[in-house]
Formats: sequence, C-alpha cells, structure tokens
Amino acid sequence: MAEVAYRSLVRLERVKGPIRHAWLPAEEKPVTFGTHGAVAAHYGVAPGTVEPHATTLDYVVAAAAG
Repeated sequence: MAEVAYRSLVRLERVKGPIRHAWLPAEEKPVTFGTHGAVAAHYGVAPGTVEPHATTLDYVVAAAAG
C-alpha cells in the first residue's frame, strides 16, 4: 500500500444555526459556510434570520466541477 500523500487539516466552528467557520489549508482567514434560498427553506431556516452564505454542498459542486 502506498504512503499517504496528503492529509487535509481543517478546523470547523459552529457559529449560530447553520453558520460555520472553516479554517482551511492555505487560507489566511476562515471560510464561512451557511445556507441560502431553497436550501434554507428546506431546512426550515426562516428568511432574514441568518445572513446567507454558500453551503458546503455549493463548495463540493464547485470542487467537482473544477
């Protein structure tokens, strides 16, 4: 079996409700994850209760498309 070539060290912090900060490698500041639009509605987040941010799903789709 080959040796591990890379291990991503990430730290997550829940801020409030769906809002989370993620400290990612090579980023100076934390990335904010949250919810917005139809995704927020699906999870029962009332409009205007939290500032909209990209979801983790948005990041996964962007990474797969890239």
